[in-house]
Amino acid sequence: MCDYSIQNVRSRPARVGDKLTTRDFGTCTRGFAAAEDVGVAVCVLPGTELAFSNAVTLTDPFILGWKVKKLDCAMAIFRQVNKNEPFKHHDALEFPDGRIVLLTRLSEGQEATVLQLPAQPTARPKQMLRNASPMQTDIRPR
Repeated sequence: MCDYSIQNVRSRPARVGDKLTTRDFGTCTRGFAAAEDVGVAVCVLPGTELAFSNAVTLTDPFILGWKVKKLDCAMAIFRQVNKNEPFKHHDALEFPDGRIVLLTRLSEGQEATVLQLPAQPTARPKQMLRNASPMQTDIRPR
């Protein structure tokens, strides 16, 4: 997904094999930019698996500037957090050690590749019910 703060930036959905770069879009948040056009935000679905070219680094504000922290992970799964709080960041990464970090905390310029998108249902629920036999759709207690 694309965080609320970059909704006014040109964007497109992520695809398997995409090369992404973490970027500050000038909207008080960082997100993934398309390698072919750094002005385009790439919206990633929850459950998407990503491989970074190096161990991930975080950049946080500190008393006299910025504090950079290196994680021991280069793989992550995209998640959404704080979904019930509209004016908080939602885009996050879950690392193999269970740590969940907001995407906006990642240092700029890190490269990642989309390895796998989350599975999508092959049929919508209404279509599945329409094609089901009467025995399969009768859920009344007997």
